[in-house]
Amino acid sequence: MLSAWEKALFTLVILATIGGFVYPVYLRLQILRRGKPEFRAGDLWRRLVDTLAKVFLQKCTLKNERVFTGLMHVLIFYGALTFDTMTINHTLEGFFDKFYLFGNAGFGLFFSLLVDTFAVLVLVGVAFFIVRRFLLRPKAYRTTLFDSGVIYALLITVTLSYLYFEAFAIVSHPESARLSFLGKILAEGLTGLPAGTLAAHLKISWWLHILIVFGFIAYVPHSKYFHMITGPINVFLRSPGSSREIRPLDIEKAEVFGTEKAADLSWKDYLDAFACMECGRCQDACPAFASGKPLSPKMIIFNLEKHLLEYRQRLVENKRDELPPLFPDVHTEGEIWTCTTCGACQHVCPVEIEHIRKIIGVRQSEVLMQSRFPQELNSFFRNMETNSNPWGIGFAKRAEWAAGLDVPVLAERGSAEYLLWVGCAGSFDEEGIQIARAMVTILKKAGVDFAILGTEEKCCGDSARRLGQEYLFQTLAAENAGLFVQYQVKKILTFCPHGYNTFKNEYPKLRGLLPGIPEKDQARLAEIEIIPHIVFLEGLIKSGRLPLRTNGISRLTYHDSCYFGRHNGLVAEPRGVIASLSPKAFAELKNNRQHSFCCGAGGGLMWTEEKLGQRINHLRTEEVIASGAEVAATSCPFCLNMLKDGLKDKERPDIRVKDLAQLVAASLEP
Repeated sequence: MLSAWEKALFTLVILATIGGFVYPVYLRLQILRRGKPEFRAGDLWRRLVDTLAKVFLQKCTLKNERVFTGLMHVLIFYGALTFDTMTINHTLEGFFDKFYLFGNAGFGLFFSLLVDTFAVLVLVGVAFFIVRRFLLRPKAYRTTLFDSGVIYALLITVTLSYLYFEAFAIVSHPESARLSFLGKILAEGLTGLPAGTLAAHLKISWWLHILIVFGFIAYVPHSKYFHMITGPINVFLRSPGSSREIRPLDIEKAEVFGTEKAADLSWKDYLDAFACMECGRCQDACPAFASGKPLSPKMIIFNLEKHLLEYRQRLVENKRDELPPLFPDVHTEGEIWTCTTCGACQHVCPVEIEHIRKIIGVRQSEVLMQSRFPQELNSFFRNMETNSNPWGIGFAKRAEWAAGLDVPVLAERGSAEYLLWVGCAGSFDEEGIQIARAMVTILKKAGVDFAILGTEEKCCGDSARRLGQEYLFQTLAAENAGLFVQYQVKKILTFCPHGYNTFKNEYPKLRGLLPGIPEKDQARLAEIEIIPHIVFLEGLIKSGRLPLRTNGISRLTYHDSCYFGRHNGLVAEPRGVIASLSPKAFAELKNNRQHSFCCGAGGGLMWTEEKLGQRINHLRTEEVIASGAEVAATSCPFCLNMLKDGLKDKERPDIRVKDLAQLVAASLEP
C-alpha cells in the first residue's frame, strides 16, 4: 500500500510512538524502584488465574455498583481489545499490501463482523460517558475533565477513521468486505467514484487512522487511561485481605514510624497511585464522604499520584529531606481523621487499590513522631496506657460484669476448651455487658467448656492500632499473647468483630516483634482458632444444642458489621441464626452483606467527636427506619451503641437494637 519513502516515514512514526510511550513509563518505573521493598510474589499461579478472570471477564468492573456504567465500560474494554488487534493488522498492512492478520481462516470472517459490531458499541459507550461526565456530572466524575475529553475524542476519532478506511478499502477491494456490515453500507454510497479518488481516499484514511491510533498510544501514559496497563498489574500484585490488616512496624529498628513523606511508602503504594482509573466508586461507597466529610478515598490516591510526579526527581535521587510532608501538604486533617477503616473503598475498587494503609500510615506518623492527633484522643490513649481499656476503669473491675453468673476464670481453672474473650465493651459498656451475660447464658445452656481471663484480660488493641498508636497496640498484643501462651489457649470465642479480626488476622503477623515471648510461642499464635460468636451460635443451633422457641418478633432487620461482613466475609452465618429465630418477616437493609454501610465507630472513631458533616450513624439509622423493622439485630457492641444512639436522635425508641446473642438468649427454651 505504501511507497518506499512512505514506509520509511511510517517506520519513523512507529519509533516516535514507541519513544513517546516508553519515556513516561520509564519515569514512573524510576519512582516505583525507589519505593520501600514489599513482597507480593507468592502463589503466582493463583494470582495469574484470578487476574485473567477479573480482567478479561471484566469481573473487576461488573460488580454490584453502577451496573449499567460497568456494562458501558465493558463495551469500551472489549472494543479496545478488538481495535488493538486491528491496529496490528493496520500496521502490517502498511508494509504488506492487502495483508489480513487471519488470512482465509473462518475466524477472519467472524472477526470482521466483530470489529464493526464493536465500532457501534464503542460509540454508544463513549456517548454514555460523555453525557454522564459532562452533562449529569456526578461528584465522582469531577476530576481531570480535560483528560476525559481528550480520551473520548480519541476513542471517537479512532472508530470513525477506521470506518472511513474500511469503506474505501471495500470499494477498492470488494473481497476484503467479509462480514463487515458497516463497511458494506458505507461503501455502497461510494461506488461510481473515479479510481484516482478512491485510491487517494484509501491512502488518506489509512494514514489518518494510523496517526490517530499511534497518537492515542503515545498519550496513554500521560492519562488516566494508563490504568489499562497498570490496573491488571495492580490486580495481580494485590494482597487479599489488605483492608482488614495493618502492616506492623518494627518499633525497635524503624527510623521512621508510619508515613511521614512519600519516600516512606512502598513501591506497591506508588503502583496504586498509577493504577487509579478515577472512576470514583470508592468515593461513592465511602461513609465519610456520604456524610459530608472532606474524605474522598479517590482524592487520597489522586493527590498522591500528583505529588509523586511533581517530586519525582527528589524521589529518584533519594533526597528524602527535601520532600514536603504528606500531612498536611497532600492529605488534610479532615481526610486523615475521618476514615472508619470500613473497607468499602477497597471492596468496590476495580483495580484493587489499597487506600486504608495509606491513611493509617499517616496517622502513625502523626501520633508516633509528631504527637499530633484529635484532642479527645488524649484521654483515650491515657486510659489505654494506664488501665488497658478506653474507659480508664481499673483492672480490678474488669470482671464485675459477671457477678452472680458463676463464670469460670482461667487463673483458677487452669484450662478450658474455649477462652471467651469479653473485650473492653463486654467488660465496661452497659450494652456490651448485656451481650457478655447473654453469651454466658447460651454457653452454659449448651454445656460448653469455657472460661474467661477476668482481670488479666486487656484490650485487644484494635482502636489503638487504627488510630496510629502502633507502639501501644504491640504492647497490648504482647501482654495478651503472653496469656494465650501461658494458658495454652487453643480456641478463642469472641463477640466483637474487632477483637475477632485482630486475633485472627493481625496478631499472627507480629511474629518476631513481641518482646518477652519466645519465637516458637509467637509462631503458635497463628495456630489458635478464632471463632466469632455468629458462627458459633449458628453451629450450636444447627446441632440441636440450643433449642429455640418463637420470639414473636414481627419484623427483623440485620446490620452487617464491617469487620465481620466486608472484611471477613461472614454474611451467611448471622442470617442462619436469624432464620432460626423465626421472625415473622426479615427485611434486608438497603446496603447489606459485603456492601453494608458503616455505623461510624470503626477505625477508632468510636472515641472521637464527629464534628464534620452529618453523623454516619444517622445515615445508617435512616436505613433501619426505612426497613420498617421492629428490631434491628447487630453482631458488634460498637454497632449496637451507634444504632441505638442514632435511633434515639431520630426519636424512634420503638425500634429496639439487640445483638444476635441477646436475641438467641431470649429465645432459649426453658
